Amino acid sequence: MLLGETRFQKGPLRHGYAGRTLHVDVGRRVATEKPVSDRMRETFVGGKGFDLWLLWNATPPRCHPDDPRNEIVISSGPLGGTPVYPGAGKSIVCTISPLTGSVMDSNVGGYFGPFLKFSGFDALEVQGVSDVPILVVIDGDEGVIRFLDASDLPSDAYTQSEILHERLGGDQPGKVSVVTAGSAARHTLIGCLNFSWYDRPRKAVRYKQAGRGGIGTVFARKNIVALAVVYSGGAFLERNAPADIERVRAVGRAHSKEIRELDPKQNEMAVVGTTHLTTIMNDYDLLPTHNYKFGSHERAPELGAEVYRKRFHKGFDGCWVGCAVACAHCVKDFELSTGPLRGKRVWVDGPEYETVAGCGSNCGTFDPDAILEINFYCDAYGVDTISFGTAMAFVMECFEAGILDTAKTGGLDLGFGNWKAAIECLHQAARGEGFGAIFGQGIRRMKQYFVEHFGADPAFVQDIGMEAKGLEFSEYMTKESLAQQGGYGLALKGPQHDEAWLIFLDMVHNFMPTFEQKAEALHWFPMWRTWFGLNGLCKLPWNDIVPADNRQTAEPAKVIRHVEWYAEFFSATTGREVGPDDLVAMSEKVYNFQRIFNLRQGYGRREHDAIPYRAMGPVTEEEYLSRLDRYDGQLQEMYGVDPSSMTLPEKVAFLRRRREERYEQLKDAVYARRGWTLDGVPTLDTVRRLGIDFPEVVETIAPHQG
Repeated sequence: MLLGETRFQKGPLRHGYAGRTLHVDVGRRVATEKPVSDRMRETFVGGKGFDLWLLWNATPPRCHPDDPRNEIVISSGPLGGTPVYPGAGKSIVCTISPLTGSVMDSNVGGYFGPFLKFSGFDALEVQGVSDVPILVVIDGDEGVIRFLDASDLPSDAYTQSEILHERLGGDQPGKVSVVTAGSAARHTLIGCLNFSWYDRPRKAVRYKQAGRGGIGTVFARKNIVALAVVYSGGAFLERNAPADIERVRAVGRAHSKEIRELDPKQNEMAVVGTTHLTTIMNDYDLLPTHNYKFGSHERAPELGAEVYRKRFHKGFDGCWVGCAVACAHCVKDFELSTGPLRGKRVWVDGPEYETVAGCGSNCGTFDPDAILEINFYCDAYGVDTISFGTAMAFVMECFEAGILDTAKTGGLDLGFGNWKAAIECLHQAARGEGFGAIFGQGIRRMKQYFVEHFGADPAFVQDIGMEAKGLEFSEYMTKESLAQQGGYGLALKGPQHDEAWLIFLDMVHNFMPTFEQKAEALHWFPMWRTWFGLNGLCKLPWNDIVPADNRQTAEPAKVIRHVEWYAEFFSATTGREVGPDDLVAMSEKVYNFQRIFNLRQGYGRREHDAIPYRAMGPVTEEEYLSRLDRYDGQLQEMYGVDPSSMTLPEKVAFLRRRREERYEQLKDAVYARRGWTLDGVPTLDTVRRLGIDFPEVVETIAPHQG
């Protein structure tokens, strides 16, 4: 049933921009346009920058995630939707997170962001709460936004999307892209969003996920069943109206050609995706195992690339047109063995490394088909697989430590390796029932619940509960990499690897032995990685396939040739001539603005950059003994103490004191490099230098300048 509609005039893009954004109020069922000013483009660029600026202006200080004024904001960016450049089909989603209470962003593939822009809008703001289940359709063909009663749509995200591709696309299902959440998003705080695209050769609707921080929960609580965009104009370079189309073609062809030539010799992303990381992480003692206690396991190869190579369906797997990396793999005709769809054969999108490690080794599960089952249901229910895996690993350790038992879990035997009990917990979470309802609140709230209701030791669950800022850790062991501890703890939204993945540079290659070198890396890499989110790009083409001579360059970790190509890509598209340093400067504006946004939400200070001790070192004697020679050697070589004169508890405690001190020293060095106070707040001089000294920004940071 049609509940309302708003018509708009379709306009052409210019140099990667539509020049306007779309605000949708699902409560009032009204859509309005907003212009994009020159200053907005120059300061915030696009993508996440536009998301943050629009969200900042829409919400009050300390906005509660359930406040109707909170928004889901989606933007692609000026380079998004370019079909000749690898990884140029991303959308970036922002909201106030129900997990963290602060700003959350998530980078996702699928066609929604590009189709939205081609329909005439650089960003979409969705605000308000609907009194009925609602579907919002942005029809870029007809120039109309429709608000429809969605009460007839089923609860699982996959079926919703399939129905809407057929209903809205007819004999052209490829002209539709849909954003959905799922039943678990409504009942948990770890809900994700599924962004769809139509895989024409396979005649199947495919999905990528904006997973982190409960974005899907905000979506569901607004009573939104789905957002859809309809655009039949095709993905042609001309649609983005670049300033110099031949320059874009030239640099896009160069980067794509390199990937096609070198990927088969390097990581085989186009064949096995990110699953190749499983055995690499295992070999370097970096694969999270049993709730991050250990970094390797003899059964890890059972979850590696060679296993999934045999399961992945052959064919092109780019989540946007023309992406040479093509890493979005899928499994065909997987027969589900649990839950409401038991016995049904389905397509499974994935798994990717984070799902394999989080739901696999970290939970003590080494059955590749179990990972596929969990992967499918997490997506269909709208649950972040990273939060699911990390939270389940925490629950499993609590179960084995005696904090939980079957009486407390409603009969679920949640010891390490029992994936059938874990997925039953997921099914419960999707229904908002049983222990699954407790589990779905995430680690931070489970820690408090276990202390209050089950008598857990607060210090112990704090040490082993792998969350920071309220967000569950992604899947890398950081005990031996101080720089990666900072990469997680100092990340703006919480411990996600997309800001700074420094673990190999620090631990394996020892490229940054001093605090100052670590601080420099924790400045450059987060700023550079932020740039991808401003422009609608995927990071994988930058450093997962690298030039053959990259090791011979002065700073191989930066992959400078690619950075130069990205500067060329941006210049040719926007007409704004830039070099590599300019790209980092763009990101620095947005990065600092997001930190200040966090501060306005009541976070964004030194105390909020804390991490659980397990991210720094061994919590238990069992962990210490698993790396006895390493830790004893460090006591002697780094600290000049004789381990043979100490008891095991003394060694664990001594190492802890020193590692916690080092993390605090790292904070000092990073804050100084970023131009922040010792409390982690950007200084007035920094915001003025960056040109983000808006009155509300200055007002927010002024009380914290002492």
